[in-house]
Amino acid sequence: MSDKIFMRVGEALVAGGPPGTAAEPEVIIGEMDGPMGTAFGTLLGDQVKGHSRVLAILNTDIMVRPATIMVSKVTVKNERYTNILMGTVQAAIANGVLDAVRNGDIPKEKANDLGIIVSVWLNPIVAEQDDLDHKILFDIHRKATANAIHKAMSNKPDIDWLLENQDKIVHKYFQMGLDGKI
Repeated sequence: MSDKIFMRVGEALVAGGPPGTAAEPEVIIGEMDGPMGTAFGTLLGDQVKGHSRVLAILNTDIMVRPATIMVSKVTVKNERYTNILMGTVQAAIANGVLDAVRNGDIPKEKANDLGIIVSVWLNPIVAEQDDLDHKILFDIHRKATANAIHKAMSNKPDIDWLLENQDKIVHKYFQMGLDGKI
């Protein structure tokens, strides 16, 4: 890995829990003294109704490093969804970032120089579930965040693997369409 982390992009999917708990974050990581810093500052300062941009925090008043901003892929429409997104999932993302530092995917010495943007998928069904297991939801989003960062920082999947496997991989929803299920 070069000394300068200009911009890395990654994604991950972690599923397997109860309905609505799957996580599919997309991340962008880069040094804040370049385009990443511009994007980060613009997102934080340009709030959009239904798609609030907030810092990833462990708890009120405890922001993680590298500085991480999360943006919802889903339009936030109700208080319960907001509380789950800005509570359980926000803390999970913050912990996933720290896991990535601990695992060596993000160099500890770069923690103050990097920024991370996380585009967050949280299924709207969670707002309707009275028996939502917040621990499972937390664990899945934490793992997905760390996995997405790992993939971004290690440039996975690499181009050789993609070219070799291109015809073997069919998008889940495309296949469902082919099968007449959507």
